[in-house]
Amino acid sequence: MKMKKFGGTEQQVYGLAKPVADELGLLIWDVRFEKEGALWYLRIFIDSENGVSISDCEAMTRPVSKLLDEHDPIPQGYMLEVGSAGIERELFRESHFEASVGTVVRIRMIREFNGKKELVVLLDNWDKEKLSVTASDEDGGESFEIPLAEIAFVKLYEDFDELL
Repeated sequence: MKMKKFGGTEQQVYGLAKPVADELGLLIWDVRFEKEGALWYLRIFIDSENGVSISDCEAMTRPVSKLLDEHDPIPQGYMLEVGSAGIERELFRESHFEASVGTVVRIRMIREFNGKKELVVLLDNWDKEKLSVTASDEDGGESFEIPLAEIAFVKLYEDFDELL
């Protein structure tokens, strides 16, 4: 796994959208400019301490759309989508890992690690080379490090069984 950075288009859009998000009390989790088939999509993923509602998405979309029309940072046509980052969102930017220290994550390994292909652990710390994690008490409670090069992906973890 490699930490990703914003491309030029994403960075420009982030710069335009961040003041709007700040004013609305929202966090921009990610900005993606992606081609799917013949169409381009500009996706802005948002979050807040209280979760994200359709009203939040709408409140963000209108002023950002206006700013994008005024500044015109993207030469081709595209579809703008503003949505929630999701409860089990993927972590792949430095800011994602920084925001997620102290939370439980699900790590999918490229190859088995300590006899497992998938781990659910507490994210203690991170750097550009590795994650420092702690296993649950039922898995021994030990702390260890995992090289990023061995990881397929990392996502926030929600135990849906506990919600029932």
